[in-house]
Amino acid sequence: MARSGTADTWTIQDGADLYGLDRWGDTYFAANSRGHVTVQPRGDRGGSIDLIELVEGLQARDLGLPLLIRFDDILEDRLERLHAAFDRAIAHYGYGGRYQGVFPVKCNQQRHVVERLVDAGQRWHFGLEAGSKAELLIALSLLNDPEALLICNGYKDQRYIETAILARRLGRQPVVVIEQPDEVERIIAASQELGAAPMIGIRARLSTRSTGRWSSSVGDRAKFGLSIPELLETTERLNRAGLLNDLKLLHFHIGSQINDIAVLKDALQEAGQIYGELHRLGAPMGYLDVGGGLGIDYDGSRSATAASTNYSLQNYANDVVATVKECCEPCGVPLPTLVSESGRALASHFSVLVFDILGLGGAPDERPQRRDDDPLIVRNLHDTLDGITEANLQEAWNDAIKFKEDALSAFRLGYLSLPERARAEQLAWACARRIVELLPADDNSPDELRRLRASLASTYYGNFSVFRSAPDTWAIDQLFPVMPIHRLHEQPEQLGSIADLTCDSDGKLARFIQGGQSKSLLELHTPTPGQPYLVGLFLAGAYQEVMGNLHNLFGSTNAVHIRLAPGGGYQLDHVVRGDTNADVLKAMEHDPDQMLERLRLASEAAIRDGRLAVSDARRLINHVTSSLQQITYLQA
Repeated sequence: MARSGTADTWTIQDGADLYGLDRWGDTYFAANSRGHVTVQPRGDRGGSIDLIELVEGLQARDLGLPLLIRFDDILEDRLERLHAAFDRAIAHYGYGGRYQGVFPVKCNQQRHVVERLVDAGQRWHFGLEAGSKAELLIALSLLNDPEALLICNGYKDQRYIETAILARRLGRQPVVVIEQPDEVERIIAASQELGAAPMIGIRARLSTRSTGRWSSSVGDRAKFGLSIPELLETTERLNRAGLLNDLKLLHFHIGSQINDIAVLKDALQEAGQIYGELHRLGAPMGYLDVGGGLGIDYDGSRSATAASTNYSLQNYANDVVATVKECCEPCGVPLPTLVSESGRALASHFSVLVFDILGLGGAPDERPQRRDDDPLIVRNLHDTLDGITEANLQEAWNDAIKFKEDALSAFRLGYLSLPERARAEQLAWACARRIVELLPADDNSPDELRRLRASLASTYYGNFSVFRSAPDTWAIDQLFPVMPIHRLHEQPEQLGSIADLTCDSDGKLARFIQGGQSKSLLELHTPTPGQPYLVGLFLAGAYQEVMGNLHNLFGSTNAVHIRLAPGGGYQLDHVVRGDTNADVLKAMEHDPDQMLERLRLASEAAIRDGRLAVSDARRLINHVTSSLQQITYLQA
């Protein structure tokens, strides 16, 4: 366990350092004098909320755990930081254009989230990006700024394209981006049918290679975008149809969570040249959409790893502005309005999942006493345990393993009883614990002995579903900061992983951040009987809510929208109740009323047969009725 303090000298700062709070917290998260995690929704501009006090206040409002807490002020602060970075870059490099961003709705489609971004972004004419027909409908209903862009990506049928064209007459500014060659004919047909044309964009399939987890999403085999020959053919077809003057935007995308800034520079240079060539071919152009990919530092290492980035927000803005200017100005190409589709960078920080620990499991820690009737194998394990010293750690473990295997063999053959086998296993675990206690601090011990720490680790059972609330941890091994949100003034005594409520071995958190790498176990405290032990999963506001599933029918959690209140404290703006058991059953086409009636009829039959008392039948029906109306997670 990496730490600067000892049991006697441990400080709150040691606790913050252990979990990397000051590194990935990015001015939004810190620790207070009580050892609680605090939230600064406006970053370093003032205002703080004690996360423990907030959770207690929400529980008093009958909002049980797990809780998804969304801090709308953080969302607005991220939006302001993004525009401020581009404003500084434009001023620094003397860029003769401007920046106008959009939020990709796929990142988080929740109504309150999209509404908040649209409202907060009005002063910059901040827009939206839609990747499906349903997302297009969301964007059309919420975006009423005639200067804000509505970037239409993804596969498009005729109705999708016609909807976008007609939306221009509502004062919207949709841009239909050609992703596939066959979309050109649909755009031409829709324009002829309606007597109007959309604003058209083209997505280029760049040859620049990316890095990180999504590197395969770009290059010659990319799912979306036009190759250079296809791009030229598309331009010619638009020209023949009289639509070249409507080609206003070039789009590219080099993958989510770009971890290396050098990749972005290469892509910008290639895209900048393509943009200039399209202008010389007669397209008026005007917009260069650099796509998404602006990454965030999940582990606080500021490195080119999958869970981090080797650049800052300002580095990103500087490179976009400077590179595009270098490509366009020498060729006399008018500088485009710069567009980005930053989702992860805007939404990740604003959402925190808080869940409670229900219990612990792990290797037994009891040491059985010697008994006169102990079989030889058990006596040998007692002797091995008593004889462990710093000088014979490997030898003692070899003996313990051998005797444990002997005990299993004897049990299989019927020579060892179940209680005797249990005592043998307890003694083997006791040997492991004693060896771990005596391992030297320099960690130069054999791998087999160092792995004993992991084998002795505890499993903490959390009241949540990985598949519902953090699916990327399961699907793509995404790392998120995970830590207790209190007791930072106490040195953790345990190493553990965190298991969820699902009946699935993959339903666990077993990879945690560690300075640019990952570790399989997290330092945690021993829960105090009768008191909650609360854990937070941070930086999960992007994608996790919309990609979660109903594994074991665990539905959405309770969610709240929190803002700093004028004069201090917080205000609860919105409450989104989690799915009830009835909700998820209906989603699977079950009828809760019918299910309840079947149980009632079964209860009546059991009463008649004398198998069930009337009072117990009433209790059963009451339990089922109330369970249908409760959220799907365990209640205190």
